[in-house]
Amino acid sequence: MRRGPVLIWLLAPALLLAAPVRPGSVPLSAQVTAIRAGQLVDPEAGTVARDVVILVEGGRFGAIGPNIAIPSGAEVIDLPTLTVLPGLVDAHNHLALTYKEEPESNVYYLTYVLESTPLRAIQAASNGIQMLASGFTIVRDMGNNGNYADTALRLAIEQGWLPGPTIINSGIIIGGMGGQFWPTPEMARDKGIVYPEYLDADTPDEIVKAVRQNALFGAKVIKICVDCKPWGYSVEEIRLFIAEAAKAGLKVEGHVQTVSGAARAIEAGIWSIAHDSGLTPEMHERMAEKGIFRAGTETPITLVGHTSPQRYERTVARLRDAFERGVPLTFSTDADYYVPGMTRGEVSIEFIETWKAAGIPNADILRAMTTNGYRVSETQDTRGPIRTGFAADLIAVAGNPLDDIDALRDVRFVMKDGLVFKRDGVMTPGAFFHGGPVNGWNIR
Repeated sequence: MRRGPVLIWLLAPALLLAAPVRPGSVPLSAQVTAIRAGQLVDPEAGTVARDVVILVEGGRFGAIGPNIAIPSGAEVIDLPTLTVLPGLVDAHNHLALTYKEEPESNVYYLTYVLESTPLRAIQAASNGIQMLASGFTIVRDMGNNGNYADTALRLAIEQGWLPGPTIINSGIIIGGMGGQFWPTPEMARDKGIVYPEYLDADTPDEIVKAVRQNALFGAKVIKICVDCKPWGYSVEEIRLFIAEAAKAGLKVEGHVQTVSGAARAIEAGIWSIAHDSGLTPEMHERMAEKGIFRAGTETPITLVGHTSPQRYERTVARLRDAFERGVPLTFSTDADYYVPGMTRGEVSIEFIETWKAAGIPNADILRAMTTNGYRVSETQDTRGPIRTGFAADLIAVAGNPLDDIDALRDVRFVMKDGLVFKRDGVMTPGAFFHGGPVNGWNIR
């Protein structure tokens, strides 16, 4: 029986999936765009340059400077009254989760039960667009996204099917049995309701398998529950996570709730720590020594119902202490809920209130929202800074955030991968939408 043609036909889908992917998001023309910026902020240096021309071609920055000749035929975008700066980073968000008062009474566990992964993937696409409209060009999406809706969103954006931030996604959060929940035996053992929000990993073999599963299904960072259960992970187990993730070129973030959990994560050499409840001055000293990023998710008191005055006071004090001790700070929100009248991007930008209350200088807030965000996301050599050869992402605001960080609340212009997403404060996303794959289909 002849099998050759049949075998080729059967293998064709797999061969297509294995095809290499060209870096980028959308088909890009050779058209040159010249942006005339009234002011250009360098967040890392904390400086401002005036009357700068920025050339963009093929989705990347070309020449940048005050006396750059604009090529004949280039599209010219004049922003003489605006301050141009690199895009912002939210280092901890949950785009495929939005719990709310109705119908789940702000109990996010019920959101997992009531909303399917396909529905949450569509919601993630909407939230991603809302984040980009507020100037966030990179988002680390740190779990609680159903059955890999975060990978689906990342791929859709990379394929050019819809606009959105660059997504650094974690896949499913890994923890001891039950994750952050305390399920009944029926739920935990029969895998009803609790899953797929968390991957169980209670032994070394399970740890290795969980990391590999997330890497296989498109995670770009690994997130673990360090101490969601009283026993938590040991230093050796966290190091196993780190070593196994490193094989796939991935870093590990730890969800931490206790001082002892923070101590173990820091000793193990984790990449970043989420939340601040276990971060004492001593822990901050150790993090600063090791260069461990702090994704503190500092909820502002202005988001009524999502923190208390007492908790907010502790949050502000801890953030201030971390800053004074030189911990690498990231702007991270843990935004995963609906606030009436606010987009997801507006909810995220509201977190600058906590940073202001902590007395952190504008320049350092901006570095946390940009420079440190690129570093924790590991994009600093390809995307983020406005630098020749880098992906052409930038935003523009009416004021100067070095003088008034609240200027970031009114983003008037957004460019992502060299395409204009927002102009004169109005979203113009048409150029981002595309009818089919342009980079191939591959989650690696």
